[in-house]
Amino acid sequence: MRVLVLGAGALGGYFGGRLAEAGGDVTFLVRPGRAAALAKDGLAIESQFGNAKLAVKTIQAAKLQPGWDVILLSNKAYDLDDAISTIRPGVDGRTAILPVLNGLSHIDTLKRAFGVERVLGGLCKIQATLTPAGVVKQLNDWRWLTFGELDGAMSPRVQALEAAYAKAIGVEAKAVPNINQRLWEKLVHLGTSAVGTVLMRANVGEIVRAGGSPLLISLLERNAAIAAHHGHPMPEAFMAEYRALFSDGTSAYATSMLRDVEAGNRIEGEHILGFLAEAAKRAGVETAIHEMAALQARAYEQRRAAGRLPHG
Repeated sequence: MRVLVLGAGALGGYFGGRLAEAGGDVTFLVRPGRAAALAKDGLAIESQFGNAKLAVKTIQAAKLQPGWDVILLSNKAYDLDDAISTIRPGVDGRTAILPVLNGLSHIDTLKRAFGVERVLGGLCKIQATLTPAGVVKQLNDWRWLTFGELDGAMSPRVQALEAAYAKAIGVEAKAVPNINQRLWEKLVHLGTSAVGTVLMRANVGEIVRAGGSPLLISLLERNAAIAAHHGHPMPEAFMAEYRALFSDGTSAYATSMLRDVEAGNRIEGEHILGFLAEAAKRAGVETAIHEMAALQARAYEQRRAAGRLPHG
């Protein structure tokens, strides 16, 4: 199985790197600067499951040709149009595109671009970052990669990808028959923490210690109601897990959105917060806090574009 990974950042570098470490046929589609750094220093991973420094294969967009079984998209949701243009020369009749982007709207965009038969559903649960030195650093023990056919079939290609990851350390990769449900579950908990991120500029433990647990749990329940309206009710075990998380004053859980805000980077506000605000309207769920968070994200982007952030 030939796997192409778009980018070698926190997500692509970790999940692609671990597969390469296990002997998988993995190539990273990267820009010239990252290609040069990888050629010189290798792909470095720091993780509680074992550090690695790997000699990896890379390719640049101008040389991309078809012949890939899986293309893993790990880019930010706001870069999706560029990602589609970049990978298009590499897509043929054998290719499955596996996005692990946040949100849900990218699925329809990819189906329109490549056809429904080319697109898988996918998500990852991991906290990782790319350090200024170019090291992929895993921040906790989250290490899950979940994927499946959008129609629920347990196809040979998703089973083959699961098998390819079987020997990878520090990764729990699984093909599932209910990827659409799993995508909504991720949106429910990520949307809850993202609203807190944008409005409070703090991680979960800090929000809880400030007295914000009731707000987070109320948001969790509203987001669950949105998902239920769209045909994906949340299991009670899921709700219990995240009620506990959003009540934990010791938790250091923070979204990538918070890290991007703190770094003055572009954020996925529309793809998560804007999407949830519109979905809340369709579901008849009270929208005020979702709209406030989406507006805050838009205002942040305006300040960032104007160079008016404290570190900008």
